[in-house]
Amino acid sequence: MTARIDLEPLDDTIRDKLLRVGAANVANVLLARGFRNVMMLGLAPLADGQQQMVGPAYTLRFIPAREDLDSMANYGREDNEHRRAIEECPPGAVLVIDAFGSLRASSMGDMMATRLKYRGVAGVVTDGGYRDSAAIRQTGLPCFQRHNAPPATPIALHPVALNEPVGCAGVAVYPGDIVLGDGDGVVVIPRDLVAEVADEALDAVEYEDFAALHIDRGRSIFGLFPATTESRHEYDEWVAAGRPSLD
Repeated sequence: MTARIDLEPLDDTIRDKLLRVGAANVANVLLARGFRNVMMLGLAPLADGQQQMVGPAYTLRFIPAREDLDSMANYGREDNEHRRAIEECPPGAVLVIDAFGSLRASSMGDMMATRLKYRGVAGVVTDGGYRDSAAIRQTGLPCFQRHNAPPATPIALHPVALNEPVGCAGVAVYPGDIVLGDGDGVVVIPRDLVAEVADEALDAVEYEDFAALHIDRGRSIFGLFPATTESRHEYDEWVAAGRPSLD
């Protein structure tokens, strides 16, 4: 049985900042730091307009199923890592499921989603797919997937590890990394950089608000977006003045 690792909760102040920014903003901040492979490409929210998802990663890894090991009887055992993940993923964490891109069987169904929602888990991400999608949407649990995958899990997926490094949609995810998901997709932030990334991403979003005010009034993006030294100085003066209307 895989040893359980406790996850450090995400600081509330940092969480609040990340809830004000988007996955694309965070990806840009990480790109400036040299991180090019942080977006889980090909994944989409299960529900339109679902709430933004932020939390430390708790991981589950699948490998292909094998007939002598994977049956509904074995799936029902309490030491089954898939079922353990549902009961052990900490409140506030994001369950990241490495399904090696398989859509041949479900990474999760509505009963598991209901349990995770009740336990206070922040959301679920898989590079596979879910079953009972309509019922999962009704739980309100933020979920991301490649595509629906209705067949029962043991047909094609065998759980082998909890809370170990995984690859999900081509991105390395280490336990405790911060996962942010919104309408643009899912981005992974290395845990030791999250405070700095949150500050920089929020600053970028607030600058974009300033730039949008000018662009809406016909100003060229040249010298404005991306920010220049001069436009940043103009922005700082605008902030100091209380962010006045441009009308």
